[in-house]
Order: sequence, then structure tokens, then C-alpha cells
Amino acid sequence: MAGVRFGALLEPAADRPQDVVGWAELMDQLGYDVVTLSDHPYWPERLDTVALLSAMVARTQRITVMPNLFNLPLRPPAMIARTAATLDILSGGRFELGLGTGAQQMWESIVAEGGPQRTAGQSIEALEEATHIIRALWTSKEDVQFQGTHYRLGGARPGPVPVHPIGIWFGAYQPRLLRLVGAIGDGWIPSSPFLPPEALPGANKIIDDAAEAAGQSPQSIRRGYNIEGEFGTGPGFLQGAPAVWAQQLAELVLAGQIDTFFLYRVQSPDFLRRFAAEVAPAVRELVSTG
Repeated sequence: MAGVRFGALLEPAADRPQDVVGWAELMDQLGYDVVTLSDHPYWPERLDTVALLSAMVARTQRITVMPNLFNLPLRPPAMIARTAATLDILSGGRFELGLGTGAQQMWESIVAEGGPQRTAGQSIEALEEATHIIRALWTSKEDVQFQGTHYRLGGARPGPVPVHPIGIWFGAYQPRLLRLVGAIGDGWIPSSPFLPPEALPGANKIIDDAAEAAGQSPQSIRRGYNIEGEFGTGPGFLQGAPAVWAQQLAELVLAGQIDTFFLYRVQSPDFLRRFAAEVAPAVRELVSTG
């Protein structure tokens, strides 16, 4: 799998308001490919993701910026479409869109903020409807009509038009949502603490089979991975020295499982610097010679 990319999933803590923007600038300078932000609008200890993405776009030059992942229950799809298009225009085509159904363990907080109460199945239905709405508002030449179970549009005017075809990435673990990734998604992002490397082949096969059934090329779907680890001497996934990290990540790329890695729960800019200097180049070298 060609085109391995590296990024990070940053946490926008309210008590450190400049951290994520400064770290995004640093990642831009260090040669990372993409910087992402988590989105938990119901936590007052977090800054707003949309506002921070705007600041990150303004203060970077080349790196792709994206949410990892927008909380769909608290963000109406028409507004997501216009926000995403605006960020893409402002960045010159450097925005990608990550969408999440809303974690089931967070529904009490979502409802407390005025969001809907949905079952797991209803959340997947809503995600599918929202994706169709968002794409229609980006591309339609006519006013958008949509009558779904969870969302309705009664002739919404399309636009603005993004600078480039924005990819829509889903977070998914269960088979039904994995099938939706294959059927209509542009990318997939699980997290290593919740989906370990040994589970990737099974999940990827579900995505691939669904893509083929929908007439979509499995190779067109990007495969991301939020990865958590530390540099050390321990056994296990991402617990060793940088060279061990590089070998483990390259194996996932060469096996066709993952093409984009996001560092998860980053604790310091020094960690970003060390990964950029000692891991990312080694992974690319192993992939190019593998």
C-alpha cells in the first residue's frame, strides 16, 4: 500500500488554549501529513473543535487538517457541510472530514446538551443520512431535498463548493458500521486501544467486501489508525524503541491494513519531534524496500 501518511490526534484542553494550535504549527514544520482534533462538545474542559480547526488552518501552510471525529448528534449535517467547505476553501484544499456517530457511553452527555437519544442502529442510520446530505450540499446543482428518518431538508440551497473533493472518514468497530464504511466511506479510523492490530484484518475484510458489493474499489478507501504507545523496552505493540515502532507500523502498511497513522494521546512536543525524526522516516524506508 503506497502513500503512508503520519499525523496526530490532539486533545483540545481548555486550560492549555494555545497547545494544539502551536503543536499543529510544529507538526507542519516537522513534515507531518495531517493533524486532527477530537470532538467532545459536551465536555466544558475541552475547547470547541470547529474554532480550533479554523485557527489551525490559519496558522499552517501545508498540513491537512481534520476532525477525528465530529460528533454528529450535536452538529447538524447541513452545518457540517458548510463548515467543512469553508475550512477547505480557507486552507486551499487541506481539509478532510471525519464523522462519528457519538459513542454509546456518551449519550447521557449528548442528550444533556440537547442532542437526540439514539440506539446504536439509529446512530448508523443517521450517519448514512448525514453523509448523503453533506455530499449533496457540496455537489448539487439544484436545491437539496431530503426526507429521511433522522434528517430532512426542504430545498436547502447547496454550497459553498469545496476546493477539492473532501474525503469523509468514519470511526467504526462493529460489523454494521464497518459495512457502511465500505459502502459509502472514503476513509476509516479506529483506535489501537479499542481495536488491536490483530483485529485489523477481519475489520478490513468487512470493509472490502462491502465496498465490492457497492461497486466501490476497496483500494479507494483510506485506512487510518489512532495509535497509542510509548518508547521503551517492553514487549507488545508500540512499547519498544523507535526501531521497533517502525517495524511494527511498516508491517501493517505492507500487509495492506493501514496507510495513515495518527499518534494518540500525545503528551509533549518532544514526542512529536522524536517520532518525526526516528520513526516516520524508518517506516517509509521499510515500506519502500519491502
